[in-house]
Amino acid sequence: MPDTAFDPFASAAVITMARQGRTPRPLDLPVALRPRDAAEAYAVQDAVVRERGEIVGWKVGAASPQAQPARAALTRDSVWVEQPRQEVNLSATGFAVMGVEAELVYELGADLPARATHYSAAEVLAAMVSVRAAIEVCDTRFAAWAQQGEWSRLADQACHGALIVGSGLTDVASVQPLVQGVNLSVNGSVAVQHATWGNPAGDPLRLLVWLANEGARSLGGLRAGQWVTTGSCTGTVMVAPGTVVVADFPGVGRAEVKFD
Repeated sequence: MPDTAFDPFASAAVITMARQGRTPRPLDLPVALRPRDAAEAYAVQDAVVRERGEIVGWKVGAASPQAQPARAALTRDSVWVEQPRQEVNLSATGFAVMGVEAELVYELGADLPARATHYSAAEVLAAMVSVRAAIEVCDTRFAAWAQQGEWSRLADQACHGALIVGSGLTDVASVQPLVQGVNLSVNGSVAVQHATWGNPAGDPLRLLVWLANEGARSLGGLRAGQWVTTGSCTGTVMVAPGTVVVADFPGVGRAEVKFD
């Protein structure tokens, strides 16, 4: 018998209800609702995001400089921008797990809507008005961490939990990611330190260009004021409640979060 048509909305409802605590977290999506490729995973993710709220950012990354990038749209309820003399405190009860990563995030100063012709790297870079230190908190709507197939994890907003945007620079061109160092500290002790770029994706500009030309198309493209975080420079470090995490990119900026 032919396969039944895949229903991304039914799949998205499972993820949404688990996030809202209306149903127990499943170990994975039901077999009939598991996306079988990237296109189905993005259809689920887009439905999750549209239900969740306004898009204010994106995460994008890749396993290597040659690998196909992947993205997730981020909604207002999961993005915090640090303000002077104001700490970002997040309740640990809002997460199933708390995996922290130091990342560089770019701020859009102009719209890059979906269009027929591709944006050049120069156009994409010109649309960015700041680059800042950030901490992404990885989380899951499933019952166990990293026990699902890659398409289920991609559907679940690529394991996004929260994004904390810290300080940075408005001179975007002065930032040289491939020689940029990073320190990730947990409760005052350095957990991960790289003297030069630790992001396996390589140059984040490739990721930004892919996102503008392909990754963001199904949700209308990129908009001024949105943030794009460009993948982990430190790997994922699991932390516990009561932890203070600092991501420091020397010469660029720092981000900090405390889990109450």
